[in-house]
Amino acid sequence: MARPEKPVAENRKARHDYFIDEVVEAGIVLTGTEVKSMRMGRVNLRDSFARVVGGEIFLINLHIAPYDKGNRWNHEPYRDRKLLLHKEQIRDLAARVKQDGMTLVPVRMYFDKRGRAKVLLGVARGKKQYDKRHTMHEREVERHIDRVMKDRRR
Repeated sequence: MARPEKPVAENRKARHDYFIDEVVEAGIVLTGTEVKSMRMGRVNLRDSFARVVGGEIFLINLHIAPYDKGNRWNHEPYRDRKLLLHKEQIRDLAARVKQDGMTLVPVRMYFDKRGRAKVLLGVARGKKQYDKRHTMHEREVERHIDRVMKDRRR
């Protein structure tokens, strides 16, 4: 999987609120005005999630702002958007989500080398409050160590 040069949108809150066990790349079905708005970076992944409905996966509560120059056929900002995955992947994700406490959260949206819109979906477990505090503490300790090492190199 090739890394995108610049993500269109990132869900930083997902890494704060969840332990992300696995990441899956999925295509996304969009209309023309949604793609144009996405290219302008007017996407918000916060509070969005994916759900398996009838053998298909839909991205729910994803906000793509209406395109400024769009006409009366402009898209609805919060509509459910279908994700494109193989049947085997959908079955596997559905089985993983049925486990207690597991959910699908979008981690990043970007355009691949061919210009197609992609979403990185994370299979995630929710963090408790003490887990969040522990993660923040570890991050602070790493920053402190990096700062000390940088000062020692001088």
